Amino acid sequence: MDSAFQLRPYRAEDEDAAIALWLETWRIAYPSIDFDARVAWWRERWRNELVPKAAIIVAEQAGAMVGFVTIDSSGYLDQLVVAPAHWGSKLATMLVDEAKRRSPDGVTLKVNADNARAIRFYERNGFVHAGEDVNPASKRLVLKMAWKP
Repeated sequence: MDSAFQLRPYRAEDEDAAIALWLETWRIAYPSIDFDARVAWWRERWRNELVPKAAIIVAEQAGAMVGFVTIDSSGYLDQLVVAPAHWGSKLATMLVDEAKRRSPDGVTLKVNADNARAIRFYERNGFVHAGEDVNPASKRLVLKMAWKP
């Protein structure tokens, strides 16, 4: 039986584990994309855009990072990352609920339009479609989604 997940604020010493977890999940979600080549870009974005501007909530199990969510002061959820071993568990919902708690007026996000599993997850958690956009880096179609209390 799995031990419980614990949520806590991000600490600077979590950086390597967070980036490794991001890389692991995206490799599985989009195996045709070379995410190893994007690690330096991601580390820079993590340090310069997410860490200083967003609350980052880390999920641990038995002392190991198994997920995280980022939510900024405008209610934008930029990243929801869950270790593949916990896909389908209650962990992603716990992290989204924490983002909602921290942004009680509403949460917005963008999700790749071809990521049906993630879209279904957000719909189950009360998010609705709020338009479309194109990711400027990947040129992929993304769906805007929003949750309002």
